[in-house]
Amino acid sequence: MLSIFLFVGLGLSYAQDSDSIEINLLDDFQNAQSAPQKMKLFYDMPNRYIQNSAYDWLEVVNVYLNSSEKTRDTLAVNTYRIMQSQLYKDIGDYDKSVAIAKDIYTNKDSLDKNTKALVLTLLDENYGKLQMYDKQIEIREAKKSLGLTEGVAFYDIYANMGLYRQAMKQYILAVKPTIPDNDYLALARHHNVVGDYLRLDKSAPTAITEYNKATGFLKVFINDNSNEKTEKEIFESESLKAEIEGNIGKSYVLLKNYIESIPHLNESIDVLSEYNNEEYADQIIDNKLYLAEAHLQLDNNRTAKRLLESSFGEMTAQQELKRNRLLAYYYDKIENFKSASLFYKRNERITDSLKANELSILKQQLVAIVGTSDLENSRKLINQQKLANDKFRSEIQAKDERINLVFISLVFTLLGFAGLVYAYLKSIKNQRLIAEQKHFIENSLKEKESLLKEIHHRVKNNLQMVSSLLSLQTRNTKSKAAIEALEEGKSRVKAMALIHQKLYQNDDLSVIEMQGYIESLINSVQSVYKKGGHNISITVDAEGTELDIDRAIPFGLILNELVSNSFKYAFPESDENGKIYIHLRQNGEGGYFEYADNGVGLPDDSDERTNSSMGLRLINRLVNQLQSKLNVDKTKEGVRFWFNYK
Repeated sequence: MLSIFLFVGLGLSYAQDSDSIEINLLDDFQNAQSAPQKMKLFYDMPNRYIQNSAYDWLEVVNVYLNSSEKTRDTLAVNTYRIMQSQLYKDIGDYDKSVAIAKDIYTNKDSLDKNTKALVLTLLDENYGKLQMYDKQIEIREAKKSLGLTEGVAFYDIYANMGLYRQAMKQYILAVKPTIPDNDYLALARHHNVVGDYLRLDKSAPTAITEYNKATGFLKVFINDNSNEKTEKEIFESESLKAEIEGNIGKSYVLLKNYIESIPHLNESIDVLSEYNNEEYADQIIDNKLYLAEAHLQLDNNRTAKRLLESSFGEMTAQQELKRNRLLAYYYDKIENFKSASLFYKRNERITDSLKANELSILKQQLVAIVGTSDLENSRKLINQQKLANDKFRSEIQAKDERINLVFISLVFTLLGFAGLVYAYLKSIKNQRLIAEQKHFIENSLKEKESLLKEIHHRVKNNLQMVSSLLSLQTRNTKSKAAIEALEEGKSRVKAMALIHQKLYQNDDLSVIEMQGYIESLINSVQSVYKKGGHNISITVDAEGTELDIDRAIPFGLILNELVSNSFKYAFPESDENGKIYIHLRQNGEGGYFEYADNGVGLPDDSDERTNSSMGLRLINRLVNQLQSKLNVDKTKEGVRFWFNYK
């Protein structure tokens, strides 16, 4: 039933009852009356190759193209050539696809905006496949200049180059501001992508946090009955849920938590396999390989072998390498070294094939840059230049009177060469001096960084010692008020110690990434209040915000006070439905901070208590230190603190 639903939702087939007839998409394309109608059908089909291959489509499109060229129908010619370029790209002939698209774009003044967008998108995708990232950036800049800003970003280029952390930052800056706060499906998709970048960057624990956020937003979307959902949205949410489960499973494998990974990977494979959609083929294969790896590590060898020998369909070279590597590992474990060596040899052949493919891509890059006709013209020019040079040499040899001139020219050339040699030797000497100075400066910087890290480490250890002394004092104190005061002091010391811990763990000693710091701080406060705060839903929105130590310490102390107050006073009866929201956003040199909970709120005499409460007086002074003023909203349910800072 699920397959029928998906086919109806995506328009891949039209099945109404047992007597219905499946429509062939290529026949439907040929029955369209005009070239624009054919173009619309071509690009509206989610999976045009489900019944006919790209080669079948190319044969049909070429027939229409030839017919249009004979009738000199310029609009139809451009339309079919765009489809021709798309088909060459889908086949893998990227250089041909680029040549056609570039030729169409040479007459860009005669193209409408939608056609320009299609052609530029084709060039963008082809350059990406050819790994010509500089050309890809040029195309996207051209899109921006035409006002085609939708989907124009650069994070995918960073990801293709293996710069996943930079890709993540660019993705957050480009996509997060465009997502409305109530678009929970888009927010789930966003956090899933952020998790993918973190997982690929070998930051599996943080990736799992992002995947859990994505799952949370997806649950809100699914359970929201106030907005009627389309079939497409239901399909997207179900498939996204399966994707996230698979990603969580892969992250657990990277963390070597193999038992935890297995149910997530199994669920993802089962759901995505039901969809019978080529879009998820790569994910299913990856999930199977990670699942097999988990079973091998848990010594479930038979299960792993069954998975690795199952039908995988069309695999990428990297997937094939991993499958062979896992099979070789399996045979090594059971001491069947002959079979293991066969799979090692297969990987050697695949590696050789990859090198050959790299050469093929280089050739396609050359053709894409120069073009076939340009290469022929270049050869002709070279031959012509060669004939001209031969003629010139003959004339020189025939004219003896030019010998003296040649000799003088030679002398000057030698003098010039001697000058160049002298300048070159001097340049080498200068470069050596610069290299030595650079080496000295780098060593000095490394030494200073090491000393600074050591200072932060020692400060953190000293603060931990102070915290331990306060704990000892607490055990020897009988006064309840004194114990509470000591616990509050210990919590504040821990908040400052955490700042220094984050600093010496960072590669960049100048700033602190606040999202991770706030999450660690909340865990620290929760450990103090063991009997409360664990059922409260806490949302932290500080992704991408980085602060220096002068601002991070006041923020840490402010948050410590606010979270402690919420745990102690906001939910006196039950914290089952308790919620805390923390928002921190950087904006140029300043920023905005907001803290809210849905507890019982502040008492009526809170203004009078401000002067007597140590916590509130401390918060006000810390806010003043950030050159701002604390605002308190007591009109709504709970309480809200906010301020702008510089």
